Amino acid sequence: MLPVTSIPPARQGFHVIAKPTGALCNLACSYCFYTEKEGLYPGTESWAMPDSVLESFVRQYLAAQDIPTVSFSWQGGEPTLLGIEFFKKVVALQRRYANGKRIENAFQTNGVLLDDRWGEFLATNGFLVGLSIDGPEELHDRYRVDRGGHPTFRSVMRGLEVLRRHGAEFNTLTVITHANADHPVDVYRFLLEHGSRYLQFIPVVERSRQPGPHGEANLADPGSPGGEEIVTPWSVAPGQFGGFLCGVFDEWVRHDVGQVFVQMFDAAL
Repeated sequence: MLPVTSIPPARQGFHVIAKPTGALCNLACSYCFYTEKEGLYPGTESWAMPDSVLESFVRQYLAAQDIPTVSFSWQGGEPTLLGIEFFKKVVALQRRYANGKRIENAFQTNGVLLDDRWGEFLATNGFLVGLSIDGPEELHDRYRVDRGGHPTFRSVMRGLEVLRRHGAEFNTLTVITHANADHPVDVYRFLLEHGSRYLQFIPVVERSRQPGPHGEANLADPGSPGGEEIVTPWSVAPGQFGGFLCGVFDEWVRHDVGQVFVQMFDAAL
């Protein structure tokens, strides 16, 4: 294998998602496929990205791209669990190794731990924050709960207000489930009312962990009879998701084209 230093830098950018907390998260959302990944780790002490790995990652990622702007994406798990000091190191290392390149940072969070210190840091350093929120309180709290099974909506809304108060740029990521799929306009308008102008909707379809009648994997061809019985209760049905998108699209086309970016629509048009 060639050492990294012997490989010429790419002339086109590429994208790497860094997960410095691994699967570690302070929530236990029903639909999250990462919760079961925690069993792959021997102990929580070893989950955080060590400083030596962080420095190697930042240095090599920047050196590997011969382009004017390099974008970093920080996800999890929940990256805020590492604290602001970790991301201060990130910014310092990026400045050290930038070599004249412009740096962009994107940061996906559930928002629960965001406070004024976080808001000031994210805004000052130009982080683009992706906030996970599934709509109004009764819809969001259906599946987005903490480790004790308690609702998280009010904590997330406090985090959202922190971002707005400090002028941190943010967008929203909404998981479409069996619960909120029947309320497209309510979800869409709620997000706009709370300042989101860049929206992303992701459908959740998860195979049930229950085995089939003969112990085989619980799989079925798309559209086959009884297919809805082998997915989790929170999974959105095909027609449901289509109805959700149509409802949002109609509202967006009538009122918000050019002012609100809906990832799925703008990418297709």
